[in-house]
This record gives sequence, structure tokens and C-alpha cells, in this order.
Amino acid sequence: MTKWIAVSAVAAIVLAVSVAGLDAGPEKIAFPANWKEHVLYATLDRYDTKQYRELYGTPDAVRAAKEGRPIPSGSVLTLVQYKAQVDAQGNPVKDVNGRFVKGDMVAFTVMEKRAGWGTEYPPELRNGEWEYAAFSPDGKLNDKANYTACFQCHKPHEKQDFVISLAKLAGTFPSGAVAARTGANDVNIAGFAFGPGKLAIGAGQYVTWTNADDSPHQITLAKTGERSPVLLRGQSHVQAFIAPGTYEYSCGLHPGMKGAIEVK
Repeated sequence: MTKWIAVSAVAAIVLAVSVAGLDAGPEKIAFPANWKEHVLYATLDRYDTKQYRELYGTPDAVRAAKEGRPIPSGSVLTLVQYKAQVDAQGNPVKDVNGRFVKGDMVAFTVMEKRAGWGTEYPPELRNGEWEYAAFSPDGKLNDKANYTACFQCHKPHEKQDFVISLAKLAGTFPSGAVAARTGANDVNIAGFAFGPGKLAIGAGQYVTWTNADDSPHQITLAKTGERSPVLLRGQSHVQAFIAPGTYEYSCGLHPGMKGAIEVK
């Protein structure tokens, strides 16, 4: 979503509160029992949650994204979450390519698009014709999960049909190494963390965030809710800070990622 999907999916996706008391949503989505027959369009190491994730899309959805067409009705995007295998110190084990080794399956999160869906939601929540659902490893719907966060996480991404992992789906997500920036006003995003986590600058100066992860990220200021564009691998966002004070921020796609700018 399902982050979403955020590579989260995609979002990955935070499930916290039910959808404004509405009797709608997850029950509409059937567990995609044939998910292994869909197209595996991305894998992701989540350093922040120690998870290995796989993102699957129905062939029509992948084809449409690659051709630059709207994602069609009937499309299903599935995020499969696994625990990463860890060593004796609790650190994720990596394979010869430096990627996490997947362990036990944790859950499925699914977003599905159908013509006519979404009309029951208020405008501030509606994600076009998409619905979201979460399932246990045995395919049972998680009716205790709360899906408001899915809609809220994807809502700012209407221009890409609410699919946060659209660049992965379309095969246009940048690859290759990204050199760490070492300027006094630079913040590097790597391993699902901001480095440095707290940066001190002078009033009127600017900060440059550069994403080195194989996942999109988005800078979101806590006080104002102002968001940067979604940053793909190698992309940067520059923002000036005029007034003194402490500006806390997080990743709009992965809220557990936090940082702060102290303006003196």
C-alpha cells in the first residue's frame, strides 16, 4: 500500500486506525491466492523494520505502467513482508549481493483498483478507485487493522494514481551507486535513516537531502506538513530555513524515519 506500495510500498504501509467508522474497504478485496503468478516488480530491504519485502503486480498493471498508460481497473498490487534473517547480534544477514536474506513471512498488504470503488469515502480520504486490505500469512483478512493510514499515506500522491511505487512498477526507478554528500548542509538518506539525524545551520541557509536508498522517500516538516517531491534514488531536495528554531521532520512515506534541523 501499501506504503503505498512503498518500496510502500509502499507504505510500506502503516495500519493504525479504522476508516472513519465506514463499513467499507478491506472486505471488498479477496486474498490474491495466485500472487506468485503476478509480476515481481521490486524487492526491498527495510533497514528500519528489519524486513525483506517483495512487490507484485498483476500483468495488466505492470504493462500499463511501463507503457505510460493509466493503471486499469482490476489491477492488484501485493506487498509480501518477510522477517529478515538476523545474526547473533540481531543484525540482518546479507547475501553475496549485499541484500537481506528473507526469513519467515509476516503479512500481505494489498491494494486493488476497481471501477466505481471509493465513492463512499469523503474527499479528504478517497484514493480514486483504490481499496486496501491486509492479510495474515495464511490469507485471513486482518479485520483489526485500521486502514485510515493507508489512505492518508497515499492521498498526497494522486498525480501518480496514488501508487507510491509507480517508478518501480514502470521500471523507471534509478539504479546505480549514489555518492554520499559531505557538505556542511547535506543530509544523506541511506538505510532508511537520515544522516546526520540532527543538523545545525545558520538562519537563511539551506539544507540538501539526497536519497541513496533503493526506495522512494519524502521530506515532511512536522509543524507545517509541507512535503518535498517524492525523491527517487539519487534525487535531491533543497530547502531554505529563514527563521531560527528547531524544525523536526520525517519521511512522509516511512514515518519512523525522523530528523531535525536546528536553525541558529
